[in-house]
Parts: sequence; C-alpha cells; structure tokens
Amino acid sequence: MLSLRAPLPSEHLDTLGRRPSVAAPAGARARGPCSSFVSSARLGRSFAAATDVAPREGEWELGGLPAGLRRDAMPRHVAVIMDGNARWARRRGLPTAAGHEAGVRSLRELIGLCCEWGIGVLTVFAFSSDNWVRPKAEIELLMGLFERVIKMELEKFMREGVKICLIGDSLKLPKSLQKLFADAEEMTRSNSRFQLIVAVSYSGKHDIVQACKTIARKVKDGHLELEDISERMIEQELETSCSEFPCPDLLIRTSGELRLSNFMLWQLAYAELFFAPALWPDFGKAELIEALLSYQQRQRRYGARVS
Repeated sequence: MLSLRAPLPSEHLDTLGRRPSVAAPAGARARGPCSSFVSSARLGRSFAAATDVAPREGEWELGGLPAGLRRDAMPRHVAVIMDGNARWARRRGLPTAAGHEAGVRSLRELIGLCCEWGIGVLTVFAFSSDNWVRPKAEIELLMGLFERVIKMELEKFMREGVKICLIGDSLKLPKSLQKLFADAEEMTRSNSRFQLIVAVSYSGKHDIVQACKTIARKVKDGHLELEDISERMIEQELETSCSEFPCPDLLIRTSGELRLSNFMLWQLAYAELFFAPALWPDFGKAELIEALLSYQQRQRRYGARVS
C-alpha cells in the first residue's frame, strides 16, 4: 500500500511563509560536485531581481548530509509536482510571472541539493498537458521562461555532469523550444552524475496509452505475441524509459494539494507520497529535508509483510 503520511508540522515561519534563514559562516563555501548549483544563491541575481525577492540562504553543512539523513536510505529517484506559483504571487500582490520566476529559484536549489546528497534522478512536473487551457499570455510566458532557463543552465549542466531528458508531447511546444530541448538532450546524453527529467506538456494517461499503442502495433505487425506482453514491456515503452530508475521512490507535491493531477500514474504505483503545505517558491532546503526524513522513516513493503 502507498504510504500517505503527512509532512511534519512546520515551525517558526517568517512573515513570507518561509523558514528563517541561517547565515553562512564567514568564508564558508558550498562544496561537492554540484556546488555551483547550491552556492549561487538559489537561482542567481537575474531571477531574484526580476521577482524583487532576495535569494534565500540555507543552513550550511560543510560536506556530508544534514543531521538525521542517511545516505544509504536516500531515494534514487524523486519526482516533484511544483504547485503554487500563481498563489505565491497573488498573496504578495505580484503578477503571475513573478511567481513562475520565483519558482525557478526553488527548482535550481532543488537540483543542487539532490545532486549533492546523492539522489540520482529528479523528475519535475513543469507543465501539464491540461495546462494548455490557461490564458495565452501565461503560456507564452512559461514557454519563454523554459527557453531562458535552459539557455542559462546548459553550460553548468555540462560542467556538473547533469543529463537532461524531456518527457511529454513535445510537438505541441514552440519550434524553438523543441529544438532547444533536443539539443540539450543530445549535448548531455553522456553525462552520468545526475539526471534531470523535465515533464512538459505531459499526461500520465497519455503516457500509458502511447505505450499500449506501440505494443499493439508490434503485435499487429507480427513482431510480438500477445502472451509476451508484460508489465516490464509496458514500462520499457513509457517515456520514463530514458532513465535507469524510471519509477520514483518519493513523490513530493507542494501547496497542500492532495492529488496526483495525471502525473506518472503508472510509475508512481509504489512511490511514497509527501504533501508539503509550502507553495512551490517557498519550498527550499528545510522542506526537502523534512520530506526526506519522512521518507526514510517509512517501511517500503511492496505488498509483503515485515516481521
């Protein structure tokens, strides 16, 4: 059975709904193979200036994991439904664009922390196939934001050994974004330190349907017997087959919503679920630690009994 344990209670929230920041010791620097993600103020000055939100400073551990986390119990694959950008902006009297820009800051921090702490794969739900019904101006903003972020971070991905994979109906994306994603996938194909899977125009239902159609076509063409169809074969035809670990161990959803929203429906069959009350732009290091601590306290039985 899936574990639906709620997050640990939040404490000591500041007036913006975030945990108080802890300044870094004088002369301290983030270290490790992905330190450039962690040490560049959670997004970089450009996005902080665009949203008029100062970069967050997290607690500093100079090497190793935060207290309480065990490296041998870290999830191999974490998936995140990044929810709450518009509400974050609305509560501050800011345009929706500011919420999406601030959300990139949280994503950049999350990538760095996952890479530093030994999580091998991170999948982020950036844009659902259902989101195409949103206002045209917001969609154009998001497509432009995707392009800008990829262009800004691609060199760093290459330097840090990050492999990028796009899942979703890319044919619906602007031609320029399609090419940018394709180029990024090709350039990072040989990277092996960390994998970032970006779900854009993605539908969990469509993912299953397209896998079934591919298999049905093989049966029709005589390349496959009906009796040979298995769960393993279906998994190999899902879009997440681009990863060595296609099924997330842990799903995090922000903003307090308690649903999957058509995300990785097959792949999340045995994932542990963690629902964080923080809106996505407020999700940072403390919230990730909370989710990982909750995950490491659970028993993953896969239907068996543990004596």
